[in-house]
Amino acid sequence: MIRSLCGIGLITGLLFLPIGVSAGEVSAQLAELFEDDWEFRLKQSPTFATFYGDRRYNDKLPVASVSANEHRESREKKFLERLRDIDRAALTPGEQLNYDIFGRLKENVIAEYEFRTYLMPITNRSGFHVSFPQLPDRIPLKSVKDYENYISRLRLFEMWTNDHIKLMREGMKRGYVLPAIVLEGIEGAIEPHIVEEPAKSILFKPFEDFPEKFSDRDREKLKKDGTRAIERSVVAGYKKFLTFLTYEYVPAARNDIGASSLPDGRKFYEHRVRYYTTLDLSPEEVHKTGLAEVKRIRAQMDDVIRRVEFEGTFDEFVDFLRSDDRFYVDKPDELMMHVSLVLKKMDGELPGLFKTLPRMPYGIKPVPDYIAPKTTTAYYNRPSGDGTRAGFYYVNTYDLRSRPLYEVEALSLHEAVPGHHLQIAIQQELTGIPEFRRFSGFTAFVEGWALYAERLGLEAGFYEDPYSDFGRLTYEMWRACRLVVDTGMHYLNWTRQEAIDFLAANTALTLHNITTEVDRYISWPGQALAYKIGELKIRELRELCERELGPRFDVRLFHDVVLGSGAVPLDVLEANVRSWLEVELARK
Repeated sequence: MIRSLCGIGLITGLLFLPIGVSAGEVSAQLAELFEDDWEFRLKQSPTFATFYGDRRYNDKLPVASVSANEHRESREKKFLERLRDIDRAALTPGEQLNYDIFGRLKENVIAEYEFRTYLMPITNRSGFHVSFPQLPDRIPLKSVKDYENYISRLRLFEMWTNDHIKLMREGMKRGYVLPAIVLEGIEGAIEPHIVEEPAKSILFKPFEDFPEKFSDRDREKLKKDGTRAIERSVVAGYKKFLTFLTYEYVPAARNDIGASSLPDGRKFYEHRVRYYTTLDLSPEEVHKTGLAEVKRIRAQMDDVIRRVEFEGTFDEFVDFLRSDDRFYVDKPDELMMHVSLVLKKMDGELPGLFKTLPRMPYGIKPVPDYIAPKTTTAYYNRPSGDGTRAGFYYVNTYDLRSRPLYEVEALSLHEAVPGHHLQIAIQQELTGIPEFRRFSGFTAFVEGWALYAERLGLEAGFYEDPYSDFGRLTYEMWRACRLVVDTGMHYLNWTRQEAIDFLAANTALTLHNITTEVDRYISWPGQALAYKIGELKIRELRELCERELGPRFDVRLFHDVVLGSGAVPLDVLEANVRSWLEVELARK
């Protein structure tokens, strides 16, 4: 069936080709557009280019000025215009898919520019000030030239900071500022980098461990230059940024927490709902879906409470989970050991669930101390594009009384395998597709898959401990609650405390995690909607295939179809799965 569809697509295109234009020429136009766009992205994002594996810009940082963002907006619109000038009907089905996905990505980024989101370039947990100290872990440092490039970026940091300050001042003038509540404690992510001695900076670490092949002369010079760059640029830049935040930005911060209080805020949030879910949904529809999911999952949580024969209310059971010593460890290494054991066990179960597995491995690391207090429980960093750096799952070991062991299984399956690492590594290893599809994507797919991956643990022998199963359910409940509280705060005029109370009443998350999560939603409107909406679509499609195929359903083949096109919009995913299902049903 797929082969015949390809033939039909080609013939139809030829019927409508302009005189003198061949199908090959149209395909070449599309390929040239993709190449030009990719080159622009690498040049505009030097740090991404480095992570991708392109070394041409290893000595540079992005330009963050208003004019630079206006230039990018103009170029993005021109790329979209070029796409619209290409005869889609003359393309093969595969090229049409590339065409459509490229168009969706461009429409999204242009809308973000039009809503001036670049005037709020930081959140309470992300931004240039947070990402820059991670540079040594994400760049090549094997040659003298690599070190010279690194030092060049250290020297550029103060200028980069100045650009961000100017950008945020413009945001203040136009009404694009963060809410005051999420800026509380932001100095904790900045002060650790304002050091009296450059050698105490975490950015100095590369100068303490040179490759053995370096000469003494090179070591001495690089260390001297690096020390001077940290002192004169990095420390100076962080001092300027802290002063700006303290005396200008924080006093000008919004009292309202909702995105609807931004200029044209309600339309902005409606856009964000579509942006992050990839579906034509309204905030009210998402809110209603969330309430229904909360009710469904709560019934399953109540079943677990009955199973462990706990005598008390739901709130009392949650208080028990939050306070009983059996669910907590005393040392960061103990938490990391529990995480490692879970993942090693899952590694051995993957072949039973997946036909295709990535070649790229992953590792685990603790969340850096300077961002741990304001960062959520964990996160994942993707592998480098050139295969020289693995993916890493970062575990937050700050405040161990807020890191219960009953969450470890669900959390680890989400962030590493079969969640983020497996999906993203497979996507980056895909062949025969443009680079933008290997290294771009849609949050609803990426996070929806990771939430779906938590449930896969049930099929792989996890969650045998009922408390761990309750942890899985509380994580699913957490994502369902996001649909309610994100739309509540940003569109339906909920207060921050209402959001905290709703999460506290319906999940077993610790209060510290609940507070940091709510503040994350406040500073990042709409992103939290992607998880549950994406997971619901993947589960819906799996249930359809299981129902239609019966005993012929092969979960390994289903997962190949889901992951085989990379992170695509949910409607594209549905089309892919339904096409596969049609072929499978036609088999004898």
